[in-house]
Amino acid sequence: MELLIKAFIMGIVEGLTEFLPISSTGHLIIVGSFINFTGKFATMFEIVIQLGAILAVVYYYKGKIFASLKNLKPGDWGFNLWFKIFIAFIPAAVIGLFTHKYIEEHLFSPFTVAIALIVGAIMMIVIEDTFGKRYKIDNMDKVDTKKSFWIGIAQVMSLFPGMSRSASTIMGGMLVGLSVKAAAEFSFFLAIPTMLAATGFELIKSFTAMSLLEWEALTVGFIMSFITALFVVDKFLSYLTKHPLKPFAYYRLIVGLLMLLLISEKIVK
Repeated sequence: MELLIKAFIMGIVEGLTEFLPISSTGHLIIVGSFINFTGKFATMFEIVIQLGAILAVVYYYKGKIFASLKNLKPGDWGFNLWFKIFIAFIPAAVIGLFTHKYIEEHLFSPFTVAIALIVGAIMMIVIEDTFGKRYKIDNMDKVDTKKSFWIGIAQVMSLFPGMSRSASTIMGGMLVGLSVKAAAEFSFFLAIPTMLAATGFELIKSFTAMSLLEWEALTVGFIMSFITALFVVDKFLSYLTKHPLKPFAYYRLIVGLLMLLLISEKIVK
């Protein structure tokens, strides 16, 4: 029962943070440290329950996704949409394939997350101040292949725990001329293949090694992640139509600095 309660909490944390530019992985590591949810299963759990959040995006955009799948002939807008998403997916997929083991073994810690939260916050503030009002593209469908690739390059930053996949791709989008809202929507669509690949890879590795209780914990985390993320996606997009990203950057700074303080006091390890 204790494991299921922890899975319930972690699922909510994942759903709340996955699509906000504040690092879901970072928050899962932080909360996991506080509730003593750590170890090999916890690391795998934190990756796999992202699938729940992804399905929330699929459900939220189901109309656009189904319409795009009906227009997959070369030259059709659906084909162009998913081709650009695929181009953006490649850089992090390739680099992640060769670095995932090192990242899991050496970078999943409160200290590395704290540093990434702070660095990412500073980058968000600088990029929004410099490029936030200079955008030329206000619709993700207008993104071309070259810009898609550079957004994919930006997504590579998210391989470092605490940087945030959402923050990395939104910043990448702003750098190539997208509005914050258009960059966020592109980020949501890019999350579909990115996180499906990550969760599928982890499940294949761990499929036979998990106990029944661990499968039950994954199910609980998955359900809570889906429900919470579905709420967050809608609210975040509504927020971006009227407000800047800076509050998320300030939040990252506060959390990152607080984490460093707790680590120095040996409250978080």
